[in-house]
Amino acid sequence: MAADYDLLVIGGGINGVGIARDAAGRGVSVLLAEMGDLAGATSSASTKLIHGGLRYLEYYEFNLVRKALKEREVLWRAAPHIAWPLRFILPHHKDLRPAWLLRVGLFLYDHLGGRKLLPATETVRLDTAPYSQGLKKLFQKGFEYSDCWVDDARLVVLNARDAAERGATIVTRTKCTGARRDGDLWRVDLKDLASGETRTVTANVLVNAAGPWVADTLQEVAGANESAAIRLVKGSHIIVPRLFDHDRCFIFQNGDGRIVFAIPYETDFTLVGTTDVDFDGDLANVAISRDEIAYLCEAVSEYLEKPVSPEDVVSTFSGVRPLYDDGAKDAKAATRDYVLELDGGEAKPAILSVYGGKITTYRKLAEQSLKKLEPFLAFKTGRWTADAPLPGGGFNVMAFDAQVAALQEDYPFLNARHATRLIRLYGTDARALLGQAKSVTDLGRSFGHSLYEAEVRWLVEREWARSAEDVLWRRTKLGLRFDEEEAAGLDAFVSGLLADEAGAAA
Repeated sequence: MAADYDLLVIGGGINGVGIARDAAGRGVSVLLAEMGDLAGATSSASTKLIHGGLRYLEYYEFNLVRKALKEREVLWRAAPHIAWPLRFILPHHKDLRPAWLLRVGLFLYDHLGGRKLLPATETVRLDTAPYSQGLKKLFQKGFEYSDCWVDDARLVVLNARDAAERGATIVTRTKCTGARRDGDLWRVDLKDLASGETRTVTANVLVNAAGPWVADTLQEVAGANESAAIRLVKGSHIIVPRLFDHDRCFIFQNGDGRIVFAIPYETDFTLVGTTDVDFDGDLANVAISRDEIAYLCEAVSEYLEKPVSPEDVVSTFSGVRPLYDDGAKDAKAATRDYVLELDGGEAKPAILSVYGGKITTYRKLAEQSLKKLEPFLAFKTGRWTADAPLPGGGFNVMAFDAQVAALQEDYPFLNARHATRLIRLYGTDARALLGQAKSVTDLGRSFGHSLYEAEVRWLVEREWARSAEDVLWRRTKLGLRFDEEEAAGLDAFVSGLLADEAGAAA
């Protein structure tokens, strides 16, 4: 009997959607089931960097760093609307790592990963403008190097969109409640958490990309007796009013051996993170602790003339990383590389479980996952994602400003800030979103802060948004600007759209 799907992916984080996209592009029939929202957990709680991980060099993770560094420009080219280069300032702290060690590390960082477009490391003076702004005078020397930024949640959604456009079926608010082997097939029970309805589908192969729930899914859903050791590590961030006027980011060393980033964020804010804390709590309720807030404030205040206090924090977010447990004593030293475990060897039906990984290496993880699944799936094509843009990303990486200017020329009622926000989120798809609008009133109801009905409808109809939270915190970052009353109005509108959608389907 033929299966309903060649491949069923459990989990709509970056690894799950990356695998679904790659497989769909190779002609595989795919169903991806996510029990919450896309990027609803770990994948929207990263530091939002495409980077090699400078500090991983200290743990001799050269292969991981090289692999990640090579992906920086690949992902930048694929999604120049949601990814862009950043310059990081690493101040030399005389009581911590010596300057020669920092230079050696940055030399390796420059040369391990085939850098072509990103500028090289430079030594800079921190006691002159613009870098001196806000820094304590005792920090006079530093190093400036390159990495990239990415909107992590949008990276997930765009991979899901591309997978869907290539034939994959993506369902959210749908929980996998059971999976059992039936001959050469999997029979998988899926529960729609909105309606309560359950259906059963069949698949040739399962991929368990459930993130922090990976072990639970393998044991409780698929009935496996054992799984790889997993270490849950919580990482938390704080957001404060913007600390610097310039566009440079800072990477600050701490006395405990960790580092903390301070990155310009959403124009008016600074993002500070992250922590590394072993986690054994409720995965449905992950939140920053008072101790973590105090730690991050103290870490950046070590370098700043004006200290940052917990009272300055305007928002926070936390996520739990499902790291492969390599036996490291401290959470900060646990490997960030991924491990792919194929249950049962070559026996059918197969299930592949994904442990660990980073946003930066998700595409390579997907390629290697499909390589492991070659004995069980019939691919029509080979590897293809390295040169394929994500939706909205089909333009030159150096042409972002030109995209904004062209959008304003075509839609002159958009001010520069609104046009920039639309290109940052949707790239070349911004025109499809705006359609035939001739004035701002043609965009429909205004929810405030440049969010209009046309954009909300796009997010509900094209990007699986099902609540104001989905719209404000994952599809956009406008949650930083909306008050409770504005968010409630948006939530009611989204609920109305979904009710209309359900009525039409009935």
